[in-house]
Amino acid sequence: MAKKATKRAPKKKSKTGSNKANWRKILRWIGIGVLACFIAVFIVFRFVPIPTTPYILSEKSRLGSVHSEWMPIEEISDTLKLTVVAAEDVNFCQHWGFDMSAIRAAIQDGGDRGASTLTQQVVKNTFLWHGRSWVRKTLEAFLTPVVELFWSKQRILEVYLNVAEFDEGVFGAEAASLHYFGISSDSLTLAEAARLAAILPDPKRRSASALTQFVLDRADNIQDGAVLIQKDQRSHCFMD
Repeated sequence: MAKKATKRAPKKKSKTGSNKANWRKILRWIGIGVLACFIAVFIVFRFVPIPTTPYILSEKSRLGSVHSEWMPIEEISDTLKLTVVAAEDVNFCQHWGFDMSAIRAAIQDGGDRGASTLTQQVVKNTFLWHGRSWVRKTLEAFLTPVVELFWSKQRILEVYLNVAEFDEGVFGAEAASLHYFGISSDSLTLAEAARLAAILPDPKRRSASALTQFVLDRADNIQDGAVLIQKDQRSHCFMD
């Protein structure tokens, strides 16, 4: 007589496996939420003035007060736009956030020269912190193409000109113009704009008023570079 087949009870899912699945879902949704927040911030800041930055807040805490005034790019002199690009990122209109030719040149020089683009500096100055660390560099590398995707070149330059440090506690083109020359940033001459650009990216050790020979020579070279990039149309992405 054949034995009746015994039915096996269905295996119960272990609590451990169920918990792991739940945590994966939670983490996935957290990741999606964080990414959505980042995208929302980039979209909003494409249109509205940046209220402050982590570095400005830290300097304000350290110094007690800072000087900063947001100025639309249309009200900043063309000479300053040209000189800053000539000084900091001559291929600004030709790259997508990373200047590979500058990076290769920096490697060949043994790392003695910088290769950060204006976009990278905007990411660092606006969203991250100063100082050398692999964590910051990794975040900067991730966020740079995102900024290039959501912001125009003109917007990137506008933000840079408003959050860059030009002296201790002096942030942005308008505050710098008033601080050094007593005039608004829409009235800068080419020579004055070149002197402001010449102190970047090291404003704590350079000055546009107490001029050293290094700053004077650099300002002269920047003036020549500004004329050149306007002549050969390397300024097309940010000039009207």
